[in-house]
Amino acid sequence: MYLTKNEIEIMDVLWKQARPLSRGEILSLSEDKTWMDSSVHILLNSMLKKGAIREAGFVKCGKTCGRVYEATLSCEEYYVSTYDSTRNKPVFEKLVRAYAARYGLEEEDLRALECIVREQRAQ
Repeated sequence: MYLTKNEIEIMDVLWKQARPLSRGEILSLSEDKTWMDSSVHILLNSMLKKGAIREAGFVKCGKTCGRVYEATLSCEEYYVSTYDSTRNKPVFEKLVRAYAARYGLEEEDLRALECIVREQRAQ
């Protein structure tokens, strides 16, 4: 699934809040957005079609009811899905090395990586 820059900005709001949001909440919580408020309906419909978000019910908005939306996958799941492992296998090692170079790896990070390796080998 490919999301546009504007769609990712909306996903960032949904991921950060970690709860279903109405259109109005998405608008009010979108800081430094590059899209116009009037475009939110088009963006949400596009994201629904792509399966990036889903309707999670309704909420009372004044005298009417409005839909609330939630992400169908986590931020990490989305970015992993954009990586095509069949085309570029060495990327995983490069990602880990780049992360380590930029942020460093603490002992708990190393333990977590070792745990992942053990789990993968057991499968």
